[in-house]
Amino acid sequence: MKPDYRKIYQDIIELKHPEKEANCRNILQNEVLSLKDVMKLNSIIFENVITTSTFNQRHKSYDKEMIFYILDYQKKNKLNNIQLAAKFKMSRNTVTKWKKLFR
Repeated sequence: MKPDYRKIYQDIIELKHPEKEANCRNILQNEVLSLKDVMKLNSIIFENVITTSTFNQRHKSYDKEMIFYILDYQKKNKLNNIQLAAKFKMSRNTVTKWKKLFR
């Protein structure tokens, strides 16, 4: 059972960031929100909130679809592990672990 991300983000936008509703509308109209959509919404809504983003880094989880997307992104853009980790705000050790597990 997955959380209802659409409802969660609609509530956040409605209660705390109504000025960002127009930027998020297209993503929230999707039938199913993928982890990629959730990450986009998170970056749009919390773009300037440093304390929240550092706290949230500890609680991220990725499904296989998102892991493969990130690893494909690395291959397409010819990034090393450090550059990829910086782009997606994660540990370079996590990237290395994924590469060992899924390649």
